[in-house]
Amino acid sequence: MKTNPAQDFVPINEIREGIMILKDGSMRAVVLATSINFALKSTEEQESVIYQFQNFLNSLDFTVQTYIQSRKLDIRPYVALLEDRLRAQTSDLMKVQISEYIMFIKGLTEGSNIMTKSFFIVVPYAPISNATKSITGMFKKKDEFENQKSKNDDFEEIKNQIEQRISVVEQGLARCGVKIARLGSEELVELFYRIFNPGDAEKPIKM
Repeated sequence: MKTNPAQDFVPINEIREGIMILKDGSMRAVVLATSINFALKSTEEQESVIYQFQNFLNSLDFTVQTYIQSRKLDIRPYVALLEDRLRAQTSDLMKVQISEYIMFIKGLTEGSNIMTKSFFIVVPYAPISNATKSITGMFKKKDEFENQKSKNDDFEEIKNQIEQRISVVEQGLARCGVKIARLGSEELVELFYRIFNPGDAEKPIKM
């Protein structure tokens, strides 16, 4: 029985300068958003956040997608850091204290499922359809160099459009107390690698 390669199920054609180019020709940028502790805010603050978020949604003239990724907290890098500090210590008292702290951290995390959540916002942009481009191309023939230059110009124009949309999202969420960070090409590759390889060791994405 013939099986299709994993790439056939991934809608991404390429990732360029932090922008995903999908197989249908549309493009996406992804930003990582911080969270706020809504429950600890006063009633007035909660109402203000809701009002500002409502204004943000109403101000958008394009669609956005939110994605929440929940992962079990991987404490191993932190424990490894503590063990390095332990080996570097010359004070017997500090060695004992660090050793006990390491045992406490291991016991705390092994006895319960501590989850981390990452919040992402996908900002889309759909350029002129491929069908329209192909019809236009019938009336104007270009050599290979001109075609490549045209593609680069189109990409820069689309990149500017996406960056303007990201700016709108950033300003709107800032009024709600939420900060965002744009994911670059490497971060996008890492994000989708985790999505399609959930069993691999996980590392937190840093802002």
